[in-house]
Parts: sequence; structure tokens; C-alpha cells
Amino acid sequence: MRRLSARHSALIRPGRTALTRDVLWFVVIGVASTVAQALLYWFLRHWSPPILANFASLLVVTVLNTEANRRLTFRGSTVRVLQAHLAAGGLFVLAYLVTSGAVLFFRHYRTTASPAAETLVLAPSFALVTVVRFTVLRMVVFSRRHR
Repeated sequence: MRRLSARHSALIRPGRTALTRDVLWFVVIGVASTVAQALLYWFLRHWSPPILANFASLLVVTVLNTEANRRLTFRGSTVRVLQAHLAAGGLFVLAYLVTSGAVLFFRHYRTTASPAAETLVLAPSFALVTVVRFTVLRMVVFSRRHR
């Protein structure tokens, strides 16, 4: 019975291990990306309007996030670099709409909000979008058929 259980465990484990590894890398990359985007936004916000600061910080972080996910989270995938970044471009539009919407909505009610306060609104909305990014990247762009 123990032998059968070990075989069964060995059959299940590769998929479970791959998902666990993917989620672990996603969390590490996602947290780093959220912090980087928040800091870059806060820095840029001192010299530019919210929409421009968000666009620039999101653009930089999206490129870095996509490449980190391609190399670490979804390593072994046959998806080409350009294909991965083009697919992430669509996700960039979604991220930009959600994060800009959150900041603009906040500024509508707090017209004198500081860049730090805006950043506190931006970070959770970016974190939410990051979860959507991971799901789409895993299910569509880097699906098992590409690995």
C-alpha cells in the first residue's frame, strides 16, 4: 500500500510542485513589482500629473515584471520574448485603466491629496491587477501547451 501511495504521490506531485513554484515566484515578483511601481509613481508624481506618473511607472514595471515572470515563473516555456511582451501589452492597458481610475476617483474626492496618499490608493489597485496578470499569463500566454 505504501508503494502504491508513493507512486500516486509521484504522479500528482509534478503538477502540484509546478503550480507551487509558479505561485511562489509570482508572489515574489508581484510584491517586488508593486513596491517598485509605488515608489516610482511616488517619485515621478512630484514632477508630473497623476496620469503621466502612472503611465511611466506602470510601463517600466510591466516590462520588468513580464520579463521576470517569463524567466522565473514560467521558465521552460516556448513562448518567445516578443510574443510574451506583446501579450503583456494588452494587460498593460487593463492595468493602466484600473490604476488610473483608482487614483482619479480618489483625487475627485480628495483634491488636495499628497502623492503619498495617492500611492497608498495606487498600490492595492496595482496588486489586484497583478493577480489578474498572473492568471491570464498562466492560463493563456504561458499555458501548458507552451511549456
